[in-house]
Amino acid sequence: MSFFVNREDGYYALTTGGIIAVTAVIVMLIVLTPLLKEREDGEEKKQKKGFSAKQLVFAAVALALGFVASYIKIIDMPWGGSATLCSMLFVTLIGYWYGPKIGLTAAFAYGFLQFIQGGGDYILSPLQVCVDYIFAFAALGLSGLFYKKPNGLIKGYILAVMIRGFFHSIGGYLYWMEYMPDSFPKSLTAIYPFVYNYSYILAEGVITIVILMLPPVRNAMIRVKKMAVE
Repeated sequence: MSFFVNREDGYYALTTGGIIAVTAVIVMLIVLTPLLKEREDGEEKKQKKGFSAKQLVFAAVALALGFVASYIKIIDMPWGGSATLCSMLFVTLIGYWYGPKIGLTAAFAYGFLQFIQGGGDYILSPLQVCVDYIFAFAALGLSGLFYKKPNGLIKGYILAVMIRGFFHSIGGYLYWMEYMPDSFPKSLTAIYPFVYNYSYILAEGVITIVILMLPPVRNAMIRVKKMAVE
């Protein structure tokens, strides 16, 4: 079974079999992760290395909300990318709740979902897919680096958003600039991918941070974290 088909315009696209295969990988990641365990010395109880049942439920709900929110576009850019209704926030919440390991695992799965949503029709190379989707969206899990810090959600969100933008910009510089019109100024080639990608990513980031700073929202985030971790 072929997972990719070469389109007439030179791009690659996922076939139905490819979409099923990618979806199967996501399901396997979600199902098998809780089964990974580590033994501790002495008579201590076994602790799960991956998701507990509660963590799995909260992470799955957050990923689902983030995926749905990614379809609600506030700004839709002409060459791909968009500012959405706080879709990145839902993914970064997982790291904020449970730390970087679980945050990165969940965000990695989210990258596959985004690949199916928007990347299956335009594939230049495996590395391009990794940079534009897997690495970029997995970076949202870096929010977990601040999960025990004061104002950890804001700090983690800012870091995650900036790193995601970096990967998208690198992908744009390495792969997409050659598709710009011949009239495009060559002097702007080095900076344009960064300006382009950060324009919509930071727009969503600023909107989300303003919302998070509202007292009712801030209090709600604290309550939700207590529910997720207790």
